[in-house]
Amino acid sequence: MPDEPHSTEPPPWEEDLPERDPDTADIFGAPEPAPVPAAAPAPALAPVAEPQDQGAAYTVLARKYRPRNFEDLIGQEAMVRTLTNAFASGRIAHAFMLTGVRGVGKTTTARLLARALNFESDTVHQPSVDLSVDGRHCRAIVEGRHMDVLELDAASRTKVDEMRELLDGVRYAPTEARYKVYVIDEVHMLSTAAFNALLKTLEEPPPHAKFIFATTEIRKVPVTILSRCQRFDLRRVEPEVLVKHLGRIAEAEDARIDAEGLALISRAAEGSVRDGLSLLDQAIVQADRGQIVSAAIVRDMLGLADRALTIALFEQIMGGQTAAALQQYRDLWGFGVDPAQVMLDLLEHNHGASVAKALGPDALHLPKDQAARLAAIGATASAGTLSRVWQMLLKAYEEVRRAPDPSATVEMALIRLCYAADLPGPEEALKALRDGEPMPGGGGGVSPSGGGGATAQAGGAFAAQARIATPAPLAAPQATTALASFEDVLALIQNKRDITLLMDVQQYVRPISFRPGAIEFEPAPRAPADLTRRLSSKLKEWTGQTWLVATAGGGGAESAWERQKREEVEARAAILADPFVMSVMDAFPGAELLGVRQLAVPQGEAVSVNPDEDVEED
Repeated sequence: MPDEPHSTEPPPWEEDLPERDPDTADIFGAPEPAPVPAAAPAPALAPVAEPQDQGAAYTVLARKYRPRNFEDLIGQEAMVRTLTNAFASGRIAHAFMLTGVRGVGKTTTARLLARALNFESDTVHQPSVDLSVDGRHCRAIVEGRHMDVLELDAASRTKVDEMRELLDGVRYAPTEARYKVYVIDEVHMLSTAAFNALLKTLEEPPPHAKFIFATTEIRKVPVTILSRCQRFDLRRVEPEVLVKHLGRIAEAEDARIDAEGLALISRAAEGSVRDGLSLLDQAIVQADRGQIVSAAIVRDMLGLADRALTIALFEQIMGGQTAAALQQYRDLWGFGVDPAQVMLDLLEHNHGASVAKALGPDALHLPKDQAARLAAIGATASAGTLSRVWQMLLKAYEEVRRAPDPSATVEMALIRLCYAADLPGPEEALKALRDGEPMPGGGGGVSPSGGGGATAQAGGAFAAQARIATPAPLAAPQATTALASFEDVLALIQNKRDITLLMDVQQYVRPISFRPGAIEFEPAPRAPADLTRRLSSKLKEWTGQTWLVATAGGGGAESAWERQKREEVEARAAILADPFVMSVMDAFPGAELLGVRQLAVPQGEAVSVNPDEDVEED
């Protein structure tokens, strides 16, 4: 066969065939993808928005400003001093128990202790509480990746088998650091069997093992565990200390928050630094950058818009104003306030008024206007009345918690409180019934035909005696001539227990002239616009006569508060100028005069007895 001519076509297996037959469906049923031009670049990833980057990388203030050394712990100076002396003298316990409320630094202190126990640097080769410079193991301990520092949560390891497994490794020496440190948080969550398994190791631990426990429920920890630990009670941080701390952090964050707003945050934190920082974190975003976050904004954020209203409600209760108190509560109810919270606020105000009565308004750690209002209530009401109202509020709070209709229960409690706030004490009622005098107080907005408070409170025997006694005529309105001076007007307002009007008159009224039926005064700065109308209306209601109350531009004397402040300054200056006091101050350099108190002068004349005289005559 003659040779065939050589073909120039490539063999079938070398042909450039398409990878996919356009007439054949995909094996998975998908349509043919659209061709992509070869020159077209790959699509780039869409840029992430900047606010999302900031949100993803943001660290809350409670973590950002976590203490890095013992000096950063605020409010725990006693514990820091004890630990410093123990480390300096080498008397380091093998087990520590840290207890306290939430957010005071228990876990933070435990981590600082773990760093201090294993602190080591080029120059320091022993435990040290000076953590201003990071040691070799500090960063690993802070990041939670050090092999010799085990931080555990007792809530997730409550069983005895897990505790035994943990304790099996105690006998082995540490791999890198000086001590093997076991940090157990919320240790009260361990079971009884787990505590028993821990006892023997905790009593005789190896020299290279240290235990640090933290708990918020110290009473749930067995005493056999507590007796083997060195206990530190971390205290609540005082409001004034927390305010300064929050102010420094706000300044570092370039945030502007009103001082009163910081005080509200520190009070709401209840001594917890972490809670305070969380609330500060929330308050910073309440206004745009560069704007001041006012106290009103912070109050709304905290849900404390009703605090001033509940103080007004407490004033109306102590004044026996039933209708006004019920309307005030219904306004609070309309704002969505919990009825039980209203009773708790009233209990707090009762406590504040009692404390202010004994120690003064500065002891309340409240804004000045609220402290002044509670102090005025405490100055007007007796200690016995405040104590009775406290007991009634406690009973009312329990009723509100159990009642099917809490709001109606609060209203009934308010009616009872308003009626009882003006009732006399048991000793006053007994004296009045014995002498046949009309029973003071007990009005509470109830008409005379509605029954007297004396009969309701006195009991059967007192009620019978009250019925036998001749009924006293209704008290006529006080005559105008009885108010002979402006001081009599103040006394009348105080007797009527109108706390708000009394405070306004004492603070803002500078008397110019007074005569029965007419008062002219100069209003002090920031005086209420309706002070004239309120004073005239109340005087007419109480005296039965029309009073002309007018204001003038100047020439008024000092207000009652201004006179009181001036007298206090003068008394202080006179005492400091006394030769005996001056000699005492010179003898004790640095001594200060903190306060001046007037001692009660005993009534009656002192009778001197001469022992040489005979008592009896022959």
